[in-house]
Amino acid sequence: MTPPAPTRGLARREFLRRTAAGSAGLMIGFYLPSGVVRTLSDVPAEAEVTLNAWLQIDPQGQVTIWVGRSEMGQGPRTSVAMIMADELGADWSKVRVRQADLDAKYGDQVTGGSFSTRFAWGNLRKPAAAAREMLIAVAAAELNAPASEFLAEAGAVIHRPSARRLGFGELAERAAKVPVPADPPLKDPKDYRIIGTRRGRVDTPLIVAGRAVYGLDARVPGMLYAVIERSPVFGGKVKRFDAARAKAVPGVRHVVEIPRMEMPIPFELKPGAPGHQHYTSTGVAVVADSTWAAIEGRRALEVQWDEGPAAGESTANLRQQFVDLLAQPGQVLRNDGDVTVALRQAARVVEAEYEVPFLAHAPMEPPNCTALVRDGRCELWVPTQNAPAVRAALVTALVLPESAITVHVTLLGGGFGRRLNMDYAVEAALVSRAVGAPVKVVWTREDDLRHGYYRPASLHRLRAGLDASGRVVGWHHHIAAPSTDSFYSGQNSPDADGVQIAGSGATAGTVPNYRCEFSYAKTAVPRGWWRAVDLTSNVFVVQSFMDELAAAAGRDPMALRRELIGPPQTTPPTDPERVNIWRLRNVFELAAQKGGWGQKVPAGRGRGIAGAFGFGSYVAQVAEVSVNRDAGVRVHRVVCVVDCGQVINPDMVAAQMEGGIVFGLSAALKGAITVQNGRVQQSNFHEYQMLRIGEMPKVEVHIVPSRDYPGGVGEPGVPPIAPAVTNAIFAATGKRIRRLPIRAEDLG
Repeated sequence: MTPPAPTRGLARREFLRRTAAGSAGLMIGFYLPSGVVRTLSDVPAEAEVTLNAWLQIDPQGQVTIWVGRSEMGQGPRTSVAMIMADELGADWSKVRVRQADLDAKYGDQVTGGSFSTRFAWGNLRKPAAAAREMLIAVAAAELNAPASEFLAEAGAVIHRPSARRLGFGELAERAAKVPVPADPPLKDPKDYRIIGTRRGRVDTPLIVAGRAVYGLDARVPGMLYAVIERSPVFGGKVKRFDAARAKAVPGVRHVVEIPRMEMPIPFELKPGAPGHQHYTSTGVAVVADSTWAAIEGRRALEVQWDEGPAAGESTANLRQQFVDLLAQPGQVLRNDGDVTVALRQAARVVEAEYEVPFLAHAPMEPPNCTALVRDGRCELWVPTQNAPAVRAALVTALVLPESAITVHVTLLGGGFGRRLNMDYAVEAALVSRAVGAPVKVVWTREDDLRHGYYRPASLHRLRAGLDASGRVVGWHHHIAAPSTDSFYSGQNSPDADGVQIAGSGATAGTVPNYRCEFSYAKTAVPRGWWRAVDLTSNVFVVQSFMDELAAAAGRDPMALRRELIGPPQTTPPTDPERVNIWRLRNVFELAAQKGGWGQKVPAGRGRGIAGAFGFGSYVAQVAEVSVNRDAGVRVHRVVCVVDCGQVINPDMVAAQMEGGIVFGLSAALKGAITVQNGRVQQSNFHEYQMLRIGEMPKVEVHIVPSRDYPGGVGEPGVPPIAPAVTNAIFAATGKRIRRLPIRAEDLG
């Protein structure tokens, strides 16, 4: 499952309401439907009470914007504010941004799928434009001039013929009494003053000064600290425990058992079907006056576990299951033409198997949550990407109504999809209720790596037929994996992106005979959405296999890609979630040009290229690498071209591409979660390594100018880097890398 697609037909689905007047200045409120197409007539009468001010202008001219999306380093607090401030005509220096608590008034508050900026672009410009027109209406009345003679800019309404300026603050109270325009005009892009410019992030000063509040920084009077001993085997249960030695540790107050709790499907907020695996771990919580005391108490705790059936699981056994599944027909997800005939009649058939491991998210700030459950209410301070799912899980776990649960969203020290889940919040609430006090549950790095939600491991078998001229006439892709969707919803459902093979170009219909199959593998290992989700596996496989086919046909890899991507459409798709062939070709062509494709490579090096479409954006990357059998792979340079539609802040786009490349390189060169006896073998960063600063390549990011609907940038930079690197290794050494992470023995 992937997060909801961007809303479209926006003018038909939103409406504006005036909510306040008088001394508060101008406040604009509006109703945001959440995932459902609605018109004004569809909105129930009670929607009136859910209107909220996202935008406020006080009599001093201060503009306050509330942001309902979570900030974990990708920049929505800044980009959302930039979009609204530009449409309003605000003075950026007088814009203040506030994080919104969970509330239906803010519409969809899930932060995932690189969707925050896309949501803002489609839903929040109209309210800002309405406020602008209301301010202009007041200024026009005061100067007795037509509204068409005015513009709003830099925090003032300006009468163009006379150059007279009226500040937003002096107009705000009267503007609050003006009828809200139903369909205010949006700015012409040529008039943007903030959108598309480089602006510092609004939270940087607080972060640099150490005053930003992350989850671990939350404090509540009388708060205790807890760590939890969880079953070392997935799905295991507490058999018995002895708390005596733990309670003897100075500072330890309580030792309580935490039950296993069923949790809802994160994006659907409903229970999964039979067979789903979405439960919290059972465990024993040690509650103390400090985190250190709690950790020391946990070390002294004695627990016996019923490890359950998963105790026999291992990475080797799962791989054998993959092999067995690929020997049988799978569930057909797409079937064009007749692959069997095409392969039988091909001049040459190329076959390969590709393999990727489980991967952990490993954000710098491990999971944590502060909870206060008292007097029939629950209040949380939580670094979450998915506040609605947190509340939905607590409704079940605590048997409380939604109205009794308050969720405060803090800054997140990284997320990458891990914090779309809500297990750590449920744990904190259960511990708080058990001890009758506010409690902060803290996960250690070992807890994080051994009790996460992992990007699924998978094995891919591919066969493709080439005709006598080297054209691809048939393509068969069979995937064996334990899907993420089935973990949450049950029913052995395949991950949806397998159908599209992650926008590879092979799905453009240019391979006349194409089949994709999926075989579901069973495992107790929890799966979850990892940064860029299924694209990280599928793009590696498909973009690598494209290079194999080019080599087999004696063709340049770029020439084959042009053919497989196909010619530009005569009518490009208007749906931003459907691939635009022209834009996909363009990022490849620009990456090749900027990366020196076809030019002489420095001695001992090779170049590789890869790219993808996903999350509404197009990315292609050229990697330049060298290989030393003792030192391994060295990535020297990465050229990245991104077309993400309308750019809000080019600095943040570049930063997200750079961050995605580092994230993807860490996985390609080092990352793997392995299982033995039902246990994750990795414990900390010495065993699950990150790219070090001395290993960082030179990264060049080139942004394609565009007025298209904005695409996401938090995730699309990740998928192309692994195949770009492995294709470069082949160019440098002739060795084909078909499994990740890259191992010394695979370099020959």
